[in-house]
Amino acid sequence: MHFNLINMQPYGNPHYFVFLMIGLIPIILGLYYGHRFKLYEIAFSLVFLFLIFDGDKWQQGVSLLIYLLLELLLTYCYLYYRKNWANKTWVFYLAVFLAIVPLILVKVQTAFPQAKIPGVLAFLGISYITFKTVQVIMEVRDGAIKEIDLVTYLRFLLFFPTISSGPIDRYRRFAKECDAAPKRAAYLTDLGLATRYLFQGFLYKFILGWFFGTYWLPKIERAALIAGTANGGLKLSWWLLAYMYCYSMYLFFDFAGYSLFAVAISYFMGIHTPMNFNKPFISQNIKEFWNRWHMTLSFWFRDYIYMRFTFFAMKKKLFKNPVRLSQAAYLLLFLVMGFWHGLSWYYIVYGLFHACAIIINDCWLRFKKKHKDKLPANKYTKWLAIFVTFNVVCFSFLIFSGFLSQLWFGWK
Repeated sequence: MHFNLINMQPYGNPHYFVFLMIGLIPIILGLYYGHRFKLYEIAFSLVFLFLIFDGDKWQQGVSLLIYLLLELLLTYCYLYYRKNWANKTWVFYLAVFLAIVPLILVKVQTAFPQAKIPGVLAFLGISYITFKTVQVIMEVRDGAIKEIDLVTYLRFLLFFPTISSGPIDRYRRFAKECDAAPKRAAYLTDLGLATRYLFQGFLYKFILGWFFGTYWLPKIERAALIAGTANGGLKLSWWLLAYMYCYSMYLFFDFAGYSLFAVAISYFMGIHTPMNFNKPFISQNIKEFWNRWHMTLSFWFRDYIYMRFTFFAMKKKLFKNPVRLSQAAYLLLFLVMGFWHGLSWYYIVYGLFHACAIIINDCWLRFKKKHKDKLPANKYTKWLAIFVTFNVVCFSFLIFSGFLSQLWFGWK
């Protein structure tokens, strides 16, 4: 059998898992017998990080090292300031801004190549390392984190199962588990879950994700473009609907499969990386959907943008009406989320769409609570709520896909 060492992107092909499982054997045996081989884990992670940035991606590896040095310097400078000087708000805002500047520049460079921003800033995983750094700076400011062990922090930032696309862990939770070995009974449970998540990930990403994304989606896309160019009217509408559902399924199974792989490998290593998806398509409203979809990201945005803005606005008395405050916070939250995905119009509209959907949903929930005695509540209304939410979400994914832009330029 021939193994392609060039294409070693995380969870991209079966070859990757062969090398991965071989490398995991000493870790699994050590944890089974109650020992955590920290030096081996560090070396193991560094080897797979090297494989990610090998070949023509070596510049991304250099960028990662430079970025790590900058983020470490920034984090420890702010920690020193917080421990030895006054807790000035403007210093905190400056630290957060400096932490996210490279990510902002990468997004600008992607959207506007003519800006000629040095490409050395971009590398795989910059978003998730930035999220982790900002989280630590904010919790240092709150006093929740008082000390940061350098080795633990580096392992947290460079934890390779999750480095490219999450899930997003929290430093304090990670630090509790990364040094000690779990008890054998608990680890055997983890091994069972890891195996289950691994095979579920294969089903999602390499079978269902392949069927919807590689096999079916291009055919629907071509048919929709042909109908759009010919001004097919009703025919285009049906193909567009098919594209919407097919792309939504592909997006879920591909990303959920990746996340299951990351969680599975983490469990093999005795680290309980949080789950990212929890049956999102059975949500009965859009707020519940965001409590089930890409949960670590939505909870990160909730804790570090929505709640922070809400507390700031309450302290400054920017809004007299708490309903208007929550609505403004939702608009800010999802606008930032849209910009984080990219500076293309469809990402921004996607964010605003979800903000409006949650605001409308909150209005409906308040109305429903006020008139609960007059409105029916049974299994039929439950399924109707799931159906409506599912279609609202799928339509948002159609916006997110950018396919509407492709159709528009085809018409032009």
